[in-house]
Amino acid sequence: MFPGCDVGVVFALENESGGLEDLLQETTRWQGDGFLAIAGRLQERRVVIVRSGAGQAAAAHATEALLDGHRPRWVISAGFAGALQPELQRYDLVLPETVIRPDGQRLELSPPPEWSAQTTFGPVHRGVLFSVDHLVAAPKEKRTLGEKSGALAVDMESFAVVEVCQRRGTPVLAVRIIIDRLEEELPPEVRGLLKQKTTAARLGAALGALWNRPSSWKDLYRLKEQALLASDRLARFLAWAIGEVR
Repeated sequence: MFPGCDVGVVFALENESGGLEDLLQETTRWQGDGFLAIAGRLQERRVVIVRSGAGQAAAAHATEALLDGHRPRWVISAGFAGALQPELQRYDLVLPETVIRPDGQRLELSPPPEWSAQTTFGPVHRGVLFSVDHLVAAPKEKRTLGEKSGALAVDMESFAVVEVCQRRGTPVLAVRIIIDRLEEELPPEVRGLLKQKTTAARLGAALGALWNRPSSWKDLYRLKEQALLASDRLARFLAWAIGEVR
């Protein structure tokens, strides 16, 4: 266990964090109260990854534990997001300059200008990220959120992570990768799978989906392939960014 670390990275789920976990060396894992932490080394940096579980409350709790236990010099909220604007495509990166939530609260961020120039990892967009506490899967809801807020993308955790860090005086940034485009609707079986926090629960949800609709295996397989590609691309960007953090 690291008594201190250079960078803490908060993800919600394993399918988001897996790419970065694979890049860590000398790893140690332990189970916290409702979250999992993985510590390791990356490019001479001490990194702690936290899988918080989905949603604002889970993200806030895990971030508090990360700050208490490891005192990171920086924290990054990372993971998948849904597009709220038509120009964003799957696997595009989003660097939020503002994070908002439905009650109108706003938090400001300052992603380094050089991060935007790293287009070798895919298109990079700067702007507003909308954090909500439920999975936004329907195109109609995504369009409405995008039109009313002007946000580029939607997630479920970043506002909570940023709020905790700013309140406690820890520098924080967010990096999100688009997993579903504006006009895409996630099938109900996929939505159920994404809500599960543990491997066992995800397996149960997948088996239940196949039992209820055998053809859903195509949707689940496609989601797995897309998640692997997204996690890998996000991890490569994060590895570069972590190496740049001072």
